[in-house]
Amino acid sequence: MRTCLCVAIRTRTTLFLLPAFFCCAAAASAESGALTAFNVKDYGATGRKVDSAQAAIQKAIDACAIAGGGIVYLPPGDYSSGTIHLRSHVRLRVEAGATLFSIKDKSAFDKDALIFGENLENITIEGRGTIDGQAEYEWRPDDIEDDFIRPNKELMLSLGKPITRSFPKKNQFGKLVLLLRCKDVRIAGLSFINSPSWTIHPYGCERVVIDGVYIRSSLREGVWADGIDPDGCKDLRISNSTIETGDDGICFYSMNWFGPALPCKNITVTNCRLTSASSAIKFSDGNMNAIRNVTIDNTVITGANRGIAFMNFDGGTVSDVVLSNLTIEAVRHDWFWWGDGDPLHFNIKRRSEVHKSIKPGTDAPAGTIRRVLITNVIARGKGSSIVNGHPDSWLEDITIDNFKLYISSDPRAPYDKAVHGLTFRQVRNLTLKDVEVFWGEPESSGWQSALSLEEIKGLVLDGFVGRQAKIGGAAPAVILHEVEDAVIRNARALAGTGTFFHFTGNRTSDIVLDGNDLRKARVPYSADPDVPKGAIRAVGSKQQAASGSPAAWIASAPDGFGVLSLDVLEEGPLELARLEGRQLELDRVLGICTEQREIGVEADEGAPLGSHR
Repeated sequence: MRTCLCVAIRTRTTLFLLPAFFCCAAAASAESGALTAFNVKDYGATGRKVDSAQAAIQKAIDACAIAGGGIVYLPPGDYSSGTIHLRSHVRLRVEAGATLFSIKDKSAFDKDALIFGENLENITIEGRGTIDGQAEYEWRPDDIEDDFIRPNKELMLSLGKPITRSFPKKNQFGKLVLLLRCKDVRIAGLSFINSPSWTIHPYGCERVVIDGVYIRSSLREGVWADGIDPDGCKDLRISNSTIETGDDGICFYSMNWFGPALPCKNITVTNCRLTSASSAIKFSDGNMNAIRNVTIDNTVITGANRGIAFMNFDGGTVSDVVLSNLTIEAVRHDWFWWGDGDPLHFNIKRRSEVHKSIKPGTDAPAGTIRRVLITNVIARGKGSSIVNGHPDSWLEDITIDNFKLYISSDPRAPYDKAVHGLTFRQVRNLTLKDVEVFWGEPESSGWQSALSLEEIKGLVLDGFVGRQAKIGGAAPAVILHEVEDAVIRNARALAGTGTFFHFTGNRTSDIVLDGNDLRKARVPYSADPDVPKGAIRAVGSKQQAASGSPAAWIASAPDGFGVLSLDVLEEGPLELARLEGRQLELDRVLGICTEQREIGVEADEGAPLGSHR
């Protein structure tokens, strides 16, 4: 076995040494002599920013490809260029101390990128140097029709706030890296900064590794300057990278801009730190086919306008996604960015529901999002985390496990749209296990419930902890509207809880409450009059009201409460309990006790229902 400390790289004019981390990849060639490198200075590059190095770099790449492959080397210095066309089997290496600048001359770009490759194989963009897009911005009143941020714009106008925003200056062009239908791609070690547009955009690529990169664009101004935007790629790994971008950090697409819409699949993201003035991680609204088989693990999100977004507007499918071991910090950025300081966001729409210019019925039907697991997350946010399906396409098989959410307001923000801590709507088969919601300071006047569940079919709510936003407030800790087929167990009410569970809707059915510790709730359960009788059963719970006699809350139990445990009564005497002038004969109730130690309870006709007092 041979151990290398360095490798001699021979060029036309010089012999130089590369360190051990570089020599490993070159060891095979080193065994037979020397690894040929193509130094761009041998092809006319000066290393001075004022001189265009485009022709020299391209000559070196072409010569390397003709030779069968190798390294194109940018030594320390400054190099300005327009579009550079990569070739198969070429490793473009930007050394530490070297910077490749995107030139401010659109005539130097024949493609929408500084570094471009199409139908290539075995290509590498690497080094410890920097690729700088030199993006610049100007601020002016918003003068474009952007349907995505139209609600924010209208809200700002209604509040009398200025709608000034940033726009890229017109003296710049292109992405930093655009790769079309390439195989065996490696991008490693480099810093990509100040891109005028998306930083790294692979379409239809296979076996892609992006490792140890640093991507940065202006968090205040960098509109459309995404970090990494894989489109229809498969077998993609993103790891050990730091991404701080004005627009989305990592955004998955399945679109037809460069060919047929391909599934974006078999993707891992791990050991990254992400910051974004938009979404740190987004399963894009641009999904015409599918995004599936994705795992995101051991990742830290800081200062993002939106933590993780699932947005599906073009009829595609998102499925088989695991998000684990994450910390999320979501804050509010300026009005023209997507997001609201929300750690989580799910949204299915049709394009005609977003863009006024698209006629309903001419767009794709609503897409699907299913089989998503989110586990081991600590999240801090300023806005509501909203998880919405679509009337025509409900979310399916969504699981959130061991999720801690901390919410506080930002008095500096021009507006605050937060209502509930977590909202779920139109979901089939939803599991929420060990989810905790905590309200912080400063407060917002619009806050209400910790958890809102609306139109859910098949719910497991296990180990939920939380309360309403305001101590003494009328909102329940958990509001459930039109929830069907649910098991709710092991919930725990926090001190200061008013009503814990409140049920509404005439389609509420088959609800089982089991083993919940609601002793600190003033009213454990309440319901609206339209909840059907027999829709809700409570068994095996510690549910004595926080105030009043042990049986007092039973007397106000609404229609729809069918079974309550003996634990409710604890050791109270068999007597008439009085609540608001209504009496309940406890001895009669006890007379129909079942072998399961459950008591059939039905409120007197005309008894007050859904009391929050």
